[in-house]
Amino acid sequence: MARPSKNALIDFSAPQDLTHGLLERAACPQGKKFVLVKDAEKKGLRLRVTAAGGKHWQFETRVKGRLFTRALGEWPTISIADARAEAHRLRGLTEQGVDPRIGEAEDAALRAKALQNETAQAVARSILVGDVWPLYLTQGKPKRKEGWKPRYLDDLHAMVAPGGVKKKRGPGLTKPGPLHPLMGLPLASIDEDVLQVWYEQEALRGRHQAARALMMFRGFVRWCSARPDFRRLVNRDAGRSAAILENLPPVTRRTDVLGAAQVAPWWSAVEQLPNRTAARYLQALLLSGVRKEAVAALKWADVDFRWQKVTFADKVGKPKTLPLTPYLAKLLSALPKVNEYIFASTGKRGHIVDARASLAKALKTAEISHLTPHGLRRAYKQRGRSVAPHGAVDQMQLHQPSGTADGYAILPLDDLRPFAVTIETHILKLAGVEVAGPVSGGPPLIG
Repeated sequence: MARPSKNALIDFSAPQDLTHGLLERAACPQGKKFVLVKDAEKKGLRLRVTAAGGKHWQFETRVKGRLFTRALGEWPTISIADARAEAHRLRGLTEQGVDPRIGEAEDAALRAKALQNETAQAVARSILVGDVWPLYLTQGKPKRKEGWKPRYLDDLHAMVAPGGVKKKRGPGLTKPGPLHPLMGLPLASIDEDVLQVWYEQEALRGRHQAARALMMFRGFVRWCSARPDFRRLVNRDAGRSAAILENLPPVTRRTDVLGAAQVAPWWSAVEQLPNRTAARYLQALLLSGVRKEAVAALKWADVDFRWQKVTFADKVGKPKTLPLTPYLAKLLSALPKVNEYIFASTGKRGHIVDARASLAKALKTAEISHLTPHGLRRAYKQRGRSVAPHGAVDQMQLHQPSGTADGYAILPLDDLRPFAVTIETHILKLAGVEVAGPVSGGPPLIG
C-alpha cells in the first residue's frame, strides 16, 4: 500500500490507525477550533489537534454512567505507544467500575501527608537555637515581670556572643560566650545528653559561669515549650539530668557588707578616686540604699531639688518617690549635666553601668578585702535599722510591703523624711563627714 502524501486528507469522523506520519500531518481544518484524531486500536484514545497547532492526547470513557476524561500529555513528548499503554490502564479500571480519580486523590492525599511530615521534619531540623534566641530576647521576659532588666539583657547577649573582638579593657580578643556553642545546633536536637556534653566542656572554663549559663538556657527552653511554634521541638526537662545537677556548684548567698568601722576608711578612699562620677555614684549607693541599677539610671528629671524628692524605679520597674536627703542632694547637684542622666557616661546606655573597677581601687586603698556594690545596700539596711524603724528602712530601700516586717507601714513622704535624714546623718557620722546648715528647704552647706 502506498504511503499517504503529506497533503492527504484525514477522515476525522472515523478511527485511524495511528502512525507518526499521520499525527505529523494532522491539522485542524479551517474554521474549526479543534479536531479529534481517534485511535482505532484503543477505544477512547484520541489526539486533540487545535487551530493553533497544539496536539495533546486525551482519553475519554464513562464510569457508572458519568463521563470521565483524562489529559495524557503532549505529542510527540508522549509517544503513541505510551499513550496507548496509559489508555489501556485507564480502560481496565473504568470497565471494573473504578473511577481513577478517586484512587488517585487518595494516593495524592497520602503523598501530600507524607511530604508534609517530611517537610515538617526538615523544617524542624533546619531551625537552629540561634534562629530563635533573638526572638526570645525581644518577646521573652522573667516570670511575673514586665520585661528584662537592662543588665540581665546585656548578660543574655554576652552569653551567646561569638567573641573575637578587641577587649574594652586589657589586651587581646574576647572569648565566645558560654552559650555560643549551642547557637549552631538544631533546636530539636537539644536534649539532656547534648546539654551534659556542653556543660562538661564549659565547666572546664568556669563552673559558676557555666551553671549561670545553664540556668539562662533553661529559661529559654521553658519559653520555647510555652509557644505553639516551638513546643514540639524542645524537651522542657532538658538540662535537668542527674549527671548535670550533681555537678552544679553549690549556691552561696552573698553576705558581704560594709561594716560600721569600715565606713570612714571606705568613704575617704572613694573621695580619692579620679573618676568623680563613679565616686559620687558609689557614695549615693550607700546614702540611698537603693539598688545599683536604679541609682545608675537616675535622670535629672527624676530629682526635685526644690521640694526634695527623688523618684527611683523599683525592682519591677515601677516608679517610687522617696525623700531626697540633704547630703545626697548636694552630691547630685554638684555633678555636671552632660546628658539626661545624673551619673552620665559615654557608653551606649548614656549612664554609668559598672563601677566595680572604681570600687576595687577604693577597697585596695582602704585595705578592705572584699565588697560588692550590693554590700553597700546591705550596709544601709544595717546602719539604718540601728537608728530608724525597720519599716521606714524597708520603704527607703523600695522593698515590697510585707505583713511580717516589724513595724512596717507605708508612710507618707513627709512622715518618712525625718527617718531618711536620720539614717543619712548616722552614716555620715560614721564616715567622719560633718554637715552644717539646715536639713530641709534646699541643699545644706557641707562643712
